[in-house]
Amino acid sequence: MRVFVTGATGFIGIPTVKELIAAGHMVLGMARSEEGEKSLAALGADVLRGSLEDLDSLRQGASASDAVIHLAFIHDWSKFAENCEIDHRTIEALGSVLAGSDRPLIVTGGLAGLAGPGQVATEDDVISPDFPFPRVSEQTALSLKGVRASVMRLPQVHDPVKQGLIIPAIEMYREKGVCAYIGDGRNRWPAAHVLDVARLYRLAIEKAEPNAKYHAVAEEGVSMRDIAEAIGRRLKLPVKSIPAEEAKAFFGWLSMFTAFDMPASSAQTRTQLGWEPTGPGLIADLEQLRVSDS
Repeated sequence: MRVFVTGATGFIGIPTVKELIAAGHMVLGMARSEEGEKSLAALGADVLRGSLEDLDSLRQGASASDAVIHLAFIHDWSKFAENCEIDHRTIEALGSVLAGSDRPLIVTGGLAGLAGPGQVATEDDVISPDFPFPRVSEQTALSLKGVRASVMRLPQVHDPVKQGLIIPAIEMYREKGVCAYIGDGRNRWPAAHVLDVARLYRLAIEKAEPNAKYHAVAEEGVSMRDIAEAIGRRLKLPVKSIPAEEAKAFFGWLSMFTAFDMPASSAQTRTQLGWEPTGPGLIADLEQLRVSDS
């Protein structure tokens, strides 16, 4: 099939494009720049110049395709609420084209707000309406009328270069000269290697059911203390616990995430899509962290 991919030039986008093409699919990737256009063309993808702010380009891409994977998000944390609204409008624009057809749309979401402390989130869980978070990708996708929409809930997606929200934490550790975790550090973040996640997007677009929720989770939960200690070993920095009341001063905007305990299962996803992750674990990749990168 011909798959339109937003965020096609990104960390997850590039391996997803490669995975789709290797499986025999055609890809139409969205690129914001000439450099991105060249990188996608080199992979064998067709390219559509556009952006999330250009709704016409999004509608054009969806109209020209048999399926859509929405991976893009503007990661400017100083404008997080504004970028969440852009994402909301993006999903609605894609849905407006796909409504009334059987063409699948996979929207990217997260794993926060699904279960209480100490509970392992499953694909059956829904985001609490009381969860105070401005990104509503999942809620928007699943509210689309007449659209075969499903949601890919992402954990911390990693390789030795990037590790999701851990990247800005590493920058803070370097700046402050210490790797901190909150309290006993037993709160957990799920994780998966980027190549496993790319393969799951391909399987999902081939087999997705309407209103399905998939968990791209290889490791149910890696403790924040283990994460901080692995980074400390690699960067040769001390590691320490800080009380919850100091989290805002140390982590800034990231403090809204660092205390989350959000382990998650992918048992249903593995059974439904035949997915079995094989990549290295998060700590293994952090042990290979490129120390020269900043």
